[in-house]
Amino acid sequence: MLTHVERSVACLKGLSVGDAIGKQTETLKRDTVKQWYPAGITGFHGEVGTVIPRYVARRYEWRVGETTDDTEQTLADADTLITEGGLSHSRVGQRLMNCRKSNHPDVSLGRFQQRGDPEFICSEGDGCGAAMRVAPVGIVYSCGRLSQLIEAVFQASVPTHGGQLAICAAAAVAAAVSAAVDGKSCDEVLNVAVEAAREAEGLRAPSSAGNMAKALGRMHAQLVAARQELSARLHEEDCFPDRTVVIVPLAISLALVTKSASETILLASNIGGDTDSVASIGGALAAAMFPQSVNDGWYQAVEHLNNHNLVELAAKLAALRQ
Repeated sequence: MLTHVERSVACLKGLSVGDAIGKQTETLKRDTVKQWYPAGITGFHGEVGTVIPRYVARRYEWRVGETTDDTEQTLADADTLITEGGLSHSRVGQRLMNCRKSNHPDVSLGRFQQRGDPEFICSEGDGCGAAMRVAPVGIVYSCGRLSQLIEAVFQASVPTHGGQLAICAAAAVAAAVSAAVDGKSCDEVLNVAVEAAREAEGLRAPSSAGNMAKALGRMHAQLVAARQELSARLHEEDCFPDRTVVIVPLAISLALVTKSASETILLASNIGGDTDSVASIGGALAAAMFPQSVNDGWYQAVEHLNNHNLVELAAKLAALRQ
């Protein structure tokens, strides 16, 4: 029987690896992924620490193996939980003020930092930025106390993302991770994620961007039906991850269908769109359920470059589990 610590360690490993591998193709269209990587993404392409070719001479020269804002903001949530013993939007906001990756003025984090107020509560915004950083909430809060978990998700979300879809997406991710840390089956993980998304709907008015619980159930059913031809199915338009109502259901469903962090990460990275978020969310969930599916070589490369010390961090989070 795997322990909470072992599953939590694997979760953060899968998250960081998915983030770094997925960054190689983030924002690309499917055909452009093939132009840069004719044989597809199979791991890290290039020497770890060197600039990813498509980012040479860009505003920020992302490096092979470097993690992004997905991991940075996850660490902000983790540090809040470990230091404070719980979450409040203002404490999370204080740490988000110090995040530097992908914080330009056109994204939610950049707008939050421009306000200069760590206690600000966002009442709108349906991006996936909240969902990508809440894995630590799932590690610390048991899905057996779903209302408490959802309240923690809300506090972690609202500094930058206050729309119903964003909060429901984050609730689904945190609840799925929590169930995975408890060793629940794939069906149980899915049910808990859908239940959390539904319960979180009451925190905000309905969003025109979509309904997370329905989108999650629909995506999972579609990918289960297409398991034998999954890669081809992912290249259909309704699976392109360019908005939260696709990104989060796709990430969770890939983890549940493949039962593999490594397969989830590679499939996500070859689709295009918001590849790092799909790969990091899906990689984290799949790794928590199936820790042996994490490619340790990939993780060691990520840790060597970024020095996140995720093993110790995950152990501290697991020790807080309630």
